[in-house]
Amino acid sequence: MSKVRLVIFDIGGTIIQDHGEVVASFSTALAANGVEASEAEISELKGSSKGDVIKRFVERQWGKEDAGNEDRIRKAYGDFRAELENMFSNGGVKPIVGAEASFAWLKAHHIVCATTTGFYRSITDRILDSAGWRETFAANICSDDVKVGRPSPYMIFHAMEASGIDNVRQVLNVGDTPLDIQAGTRAGVLGVIGVFSGIHKEARLSQESPSHLIPSVAEIPSLIEAHYS
Repeated sequence: MSKVRLVIFDIGGTIIQDHGEVVASFSTALAANGVEASEAEISELKGSSKGDVIKRFVERQWGKEDAGNEDRIRKAYGDFRAELENMFSNGGVKPIVGAEASFAWLKAHHIVCATTTGFYRSITDRILDSAGWRETFAANICSDDVKVGRPSPYMIFHAMEASGIDNVRQVLNVGDTPLDIQAGTRAGVLGVIGVFSGIHKEARLSQESPSHLIPSVAEIPSLIEAHYS
């Protein structure tokens, strides 16, 4: 019998393909508002709350106490949302190959699935609807459901609560970014699984000391059978 009762998946780059939509949307919105940030800097923050990313770069440029920051953040965030939603409205949601087979395997083995994401609620719902996954997960937790997003572990705990699982040692957290791994580590879950199907590859993710690194979520069934049964 598996030790695992709940597997929590990140969304972008973990269960849906990431073609750089988030980083590109940030780059466009920030540049349009005169906010300086490189693609490398933006990529390192992938997986965190989208509003927090913009706030960080605005405050870095103008200082935390500048009176114009609130307006700058609101404008840049609105532009970011418009860019991102436009990308996902044009056939941008493609599941990672093998994701649906892994979900089916987990269900057959009485293991619950949930998601956490740095996306806000409306885009998360759009992605889940487009992929046909509305009924797949016991919980879908967004960064705006908690006070602090990744790398804080609160989305993981919220997903556990919503899924009816109260023991972190029965949970695997799966994601494609350093922040996903950091959040899983802070949560103290049984397994912190990195996948290099997103923009961060094996060399970068290994620096965060995950429990396991695998190419994609397609490997989740074999990983559980080998290490968590």
